[in-house]
Amino acid sequence: MAFDIEMIKKVYSQYDERIAAARQVVNKPLTLAEKILYAHLWAGNATEAYERGTSYVDFAPDRVAMQDATAQMALLQFMQAGRPKVAVPSTVHCDHLIQARDGAEQDLTRAKNESSEVFNFLSSVSNKYGIGFWKPGAGIIHQVVLENYAFPGGMMIGTDSHTVNAGGLGMVAIGVGGADACDVMAGLPWELKFPKLIGVKLTGKLSGWVAPKDVILKVAGILTVKGGTGAIVEYFGEGAESLSCTGKGTICNMGAEIGATTSTFGYDESMERYLRSTGRADVADAANAVKQHLTADPEVYANPEQYFDQLIEIDLSALEPSLNGPFTPDLYTPVSRMREEAEKNGWPLKVEWGLIGSCTNSSYEDLSRAASIAKQAIDKGLVTKAEFGINPGSEQVRYTADRDGLLKTFEDLNATIFTNACGPCIGMWDRAGADKQEKNTIVHSFNRNFAKRADGNPNTYAFVTSPEMVAAIAISGNLGFNPVTDTLINKNGEQVKLDPPTGDELPSKGFDVKDPGYQAPAVDGSSVTVDVSPTSDRLQLLEPFPAWEGTDLFGLKLLIKAKGKCTTDHISMAGPWLKYRGHLDNISNNMLIGAVNFFNDKTDFVKNQLTGEYAAVPATQRDYKASGIGSIVVGDENYGEGSSREHAAMEPRHLGVRAVLVKSFARIHETNLKKQGMLGLTFDNKDDYDKIQENDTIDILGLTEFAPGKPLTLVLHHADGTQDSILVNHTYNAQQIEWFKAGGALNIIRAKQAG
Repeated sequence: MAFDIEMIKKVYSQYDERIAAARQVVNKPLTLAEKILYAHLWAGNATEAYERGTSYVDFAPDRVAMQDATAQMALLQFMQAGRPKVAVPSTVHCDHLIQARDGAEQDLTRAKNESSEVFNFLSSVSNKYGIGFWKPGAGIIHQVVLENYAFPGGMMIGTDSHTVNAGGLGMVAIGVGGADACDVMAGLPWELKFPKLIGVKLTGKLSGWVAPKDVILKVAGILTVKGGTGAIVEYFGEGAESLSCTGKGTICNMGAEIGATTSTFGYDESMERYLRSTGRADVADAANAVKQHLTADPEVYANPEQYFDQLIEIDLSALEPSLNGPFTPDLYTPVSRMREEAEKNGWPLKVEWGLIGSCTNSSYEDLSRAASIAKQAIDKGLVTKAEFGINPGSEQVRYTADRDGLLKTFEDLNATIFTNACGPCIGMWDRAGADKQEKNTIVHSFNRNFAKRADGNPNTYAFVTSPEMVAAIAISGNLGFNPVTDTLINKNGEQVKLDPPTGDELPSKGFDVKDPGYQAPAVDGSSVTVDVSPTSDRLQLLEPFPAWEGTDLFGLKLLIKAKGKCTTDHISMAGPWLKYRGHLDNISNNMLIGAVNFFNDKTDFVKNQLTGEYAAVPATQRDYKASGIGSIVVGDENYGEGSSREHAAMEPRHLGVRAVLVKSFARIHETNLKKQGMLGLTFDNKDDYDKIQENDTIDILGLTEFAPGKPLTLVLHHADGTQDSILVNHTYNAQQIEWFKAGGALNIIRAKQAG
């Protein structure tokens, strides 16, 4: 039986009434996204139609999921909320703190030793507050959620940007910061600006070397890394129905890379097959009873241009295998043009590593199709030219793939099987030689390929592609290899050609697992104690942030004017810093160390206006804080794209940064700044970015009349005695302004619980 089946049945029991109410107020046929959103209103039945991209709406998500790196801060915040138990079903998944190096067994043992304090903390907090706990080695959060918790028509939030993966099972699943998760676990509504809707009509059918990954690589090429911001992407059409459930998950997963709020598909037979195969026939039966509500109204898909804010059409039959990169996940190149593009741009053609896994592509089907290429290579006498690594998505997938011989095939090709964990995808990879910072190329089936992300080397050119293409390119050792047309020379000197991949959507013998790695919480956790040592360098209890002082802000120093792409990886790096995700002061030593300083094109090297010397960003900011001086960070377009990590907002807040002023924000990061009581501002005139000078002292005026839709004024005091006044905008609503005044949303929760 499925987890939380009674909750799922309750959600479905409300669908008839809630959809009817929504249809009445909207007064037109509904998309799937609209149905799920209106069915999860905090207030119950809809009484008004919400304006897409404008209305702030309170929702009631069905569940919360957290991974170990972000769960630490989320649960440290929840511990201050004063509740004995979480208000909605919630889970913690230990997948981020396991470094890939030697292989699964050795790496998992080492991780358990190195991070035992954190794992024990998460286990005990979960046990106390009624949270399901998935142990280290159980699998990657989003694969485990898809296998166990996702259900068509549901709404969930998760403290990871790739929570959107659950859209593959027809959910509206959204990545958030830990403060949002804390609110929902504390029984409070979750606020979201009602999304715009992008429809993607898929026609035709995949064949040959083309995989579901190629669909989202194409979409990313069309929409770019910010083209989906503030929108839900809804896939439909005969092509959508032809895709497997895990293939749909891959497409939704990488929707995070276009900035989408989430992506989803209507309930269909592939989802039903997946539910039954993963032991959830009861969920499939319940979904079948309301399946008319679990997809858009027929009129929507018949005339989509009338119901979506933007419409994209893709013929799956016309797609070809592709790779996106380097350094950004939206630079789309069909494999037929890759050699030409690489030579033109100076991308290294020699491939050093091929990596299969991550929450994007680690399902049984993914491993099955990639293994079919590996098996051909063995049978045809080919030797892998690049190193090869595999991260299975879950223990259930690993156990079943091992039973069916897939892992042995990879091992026969000298692949390293890493732990069921994120590993290299999030920079948890102790790659030999990466410290030399040599120019090199890797290919992987992950979702992101920002500079330094996988191995810390800024000169690693990483390309995103499908698992089967990773296998083919790793075998060839050449980025320009096109398996559709090219041949390879085997160890006997013969020319051989790889056949297109084959594989099973679901294991023919069914899934199996001996120990999935799940720990159920105590029925009554009141006697469970959670200890955090005051001398720990991994965990630190939180102190409330100070409330706004009630005045305009004067004399702020410019900390950094960031140039170009500034993701949450640039603001708060992962990799070796993951160990400090539960210790705010320690992890603040990585604040903005990856951001490029506009004034000298260097990272982690900014001018300290108090001393006139150049120093590291965190050290400079600590100096300002010690002197009682606030500061401001200035950024470029789509600032804070990437991960949902709220540390990128909490670190500047902790160190005394008062405002972040940018040309545009990524959605999650902007919300995280608001939640922590910071000012997230945007230039009214983007050209005013050029007016910011290195020695500026800045005032923020208008805060005593801070109101929704009312711009603020910044006065830039330049070193030569001149000044500029510029207008800046914000998206704060009345409630979010109260967060700012209180010093953060959590301070309001504390006050309510104390009252």
